[in-house]
Amino acid sequence: MPFPLYLLALVVFAMGTSEFMLAGLLPDIASGLGVTVGTAGTLTSAYAIGMIVGAPLMAALARKRPGRSSLLGFVLVFLSAHALGAATESFAVLFATRVVAALANAGFLAVALTTAAALVPADQKGRALAVLLSGTTVAMVAGVPGGSVLGTQLGWRATFWAVAALCLPAAIGVLTGIPARRGQKDAAEGPPLRAELAQLGSPRLLVAVLLGALVNAATFASITFLAPVVTGTAGLGELWIPVILVLFGVGSFIGVTVAGRLSDQHPGLVLAAGCPLLLIGWPALAVLADRPVALLVLVFLQGALSFAVGSTLITRILYEADGAPTMAGSYATAALNIGAAVGPLIAATTLTTAVGDRGPLWVSGLLVAVALLIAFPLRTVVVAGRGSEVLR
Repeated sequence: MPFPLYLLALVVFAMGTSEFMLAGLLPDIASGLGVTVGTAGTLTSAYAIGMIVGAPLMAALARKRPGRSSLLGFVLVFLSAHALGAATESFAVLFATRVVAALANAGFLAVALTTAAALVPADQKGRALAVLLSGTTVAMVAGVPGGSVLGTQLGWRATFWAVAALCLPAAIGVLTGIPARRGQKDAAEGPPLRAELAQLGSPRLLVAVLLGALVNAATFASITFLAPVVTGTAGLGELWIPVILVLFGVGSFIGVTVAGRLSDQHPGLVLAAGCPLLLIGWPALAVLADRPVALLVLVFLQGALSFAVGSTLITRILYEADGAPTMAGSYATAALNIGAAVGPLIAATTLTTAVGDRGPLWVSGLLVAVALLIAFPLRTVVVAGRGSEVLR
């Protein structure tokens, strides 16, 4: 894989750390800025909404600019938002910086997905995507727990400063390592924006977006609320929470890496094997969550399966949106973040029901079941072309 891909993955690592780090910082933020924890929690919603809106909006605004300058601009805006957020004493200002950071994150990821696909041969988009998304999985393994420890020891502002500092080498890497005009076609040479948006009328693309959103919703429905499962249902100490998150992250890294080598030529194989196992795994985790050993094993396996299936579906979006060279990445980004926003909202409604802390795990199983009910009758549409014979 081309070296610039790994530079893009470094930025994705920094941005992924920022996206997930608030889970362990909310009480400290609330105390430091004089708001309730519930109010502080709106920072997470603000980021998710910014990501959803920002993906197509930022990609559209960046169409006429070379990929490198767009990527560099998004990194610098992201860095500035974190520096301002770290320095402010106002919750309103911090809220605004999270929205701006999310817009920059969404724009970067949308352009980076398109850039990554253009840096490799046309039949290696899956492998390129795997390298890019490895930044997110490494953020879950190292960045988020590290940020939590840093915030515990030095306060939440230190974590924001650390993310801003991490953006500096990332910005230098983008400036020196990304080709000036590769990764995004010049908008004047490619199809007009209206034609690229019309690609959303493709049934294959719409199905891939819907399935990608559902699988990602299932992933985030559970991962968001794993902490009470660990300390409550399983009866483990708080120190086990980062261990569980790291296990999920390690599984995610393995899953996205393996899928990256298969999703280009054999997407049907990944989906045919991974989806049923994913469907079985979430209810199994719900039933066995009170057994620590089973919890550890199943969290690792679900991390691997979730990202293997999810990244394969995102790869399908890039293939099906091939006629939208500057907007394809935004469609993939929107699918990822619609799932990340909707899944936890649905899961949260179950916490006060009879199923309690296990509710989000059941929700994840239900969301995967819905995805399978949609995918099975349309299986030849989902993986039309490469690998479609596997699911016929």
